[in-house]
Amino acid sequence: MKKTFIYAIAVIAILFTACKSGSGAYQSAKPKSEIDSVSYAIGIQIASDLQRGGIDKSINPELVARAIFDVMNEKTKLFGGDTVAAVLMKYFDPQSYAQSEENKKKEVTFFEENGKKENVKTTQSGLQYEVISEGVGEKPKESSTVKVHYKGELLDGTIFDSSIERKEPAVFPLANLIQGWKEGILLMPVGSKFKFYVPSGLAYGTQGIPQAGIGPNEPLVFEVELISIEDSSTQLAPNPIK
Repeated sequence: MKKTFIYAIAVIAILFTACKSGSGAYQSAKPKSEIDSVSYAIGIQIASDLQRGGIDKSINPELVARAIFDVMNEKTKLFGGDTVAAVLMKYFDPQSYAQSEENKKKEVTFFEENGKKENVKTTQSGLQYEVISEGVGEKPKESSTVKVHYKGELLDGTIFDSSIERKEPAVFPLANLIQGWKEGILLMPVGSKFKFYVPSGLAYGTQGIPQAGIGPNEPLVFEVELISIEDSSTQLAPNPIK
């Protein structure tokens, strides 16, 4: 779901609250500063989006207002994290939610079975990896920029990205990578080739990357060769797994 639509729900809910309370104060409010004008302009844009897209008027404005208050005032939230995305997905995109739940079941089964293999190691975070070949070079640091060849697959073997197919290694800072990649590459001496089995929580989570064919809660498999640790001034290639 687009952030704009979520913001729109929040703003319209506040207006619903004002209407229900009978205050009507917003109807006579006028900009008195630059940020007031910005606020009104944002409201115009959101209202236009709402007119085009519509909104479910059964949404509880009091709870929307409470959520805004809790976040803005750093209060304890009723729930957060992936639960937020799951609740919204289930309501607004039930098809993706069903796929998400199915992927979670497949993920649990896969990692339980894969972790039993003698050559597969499991870290505390849940990342699983397999050493295909181990180099003798130094290991990267979290601040390192690395040059790698890699192939990314879904559990069914579908390749969604590959520097090998492009015949050009990728160069990027570890800080820009998904958690599963970052953790895995830190284990690799230069010259190594590892296979990473990345749980969805260490990859793209409940959002996935639909345009790349990665669904919600989709676990991923990467084969990675660490070619070198680059100087931080090295020109970076576009990062397809950011």
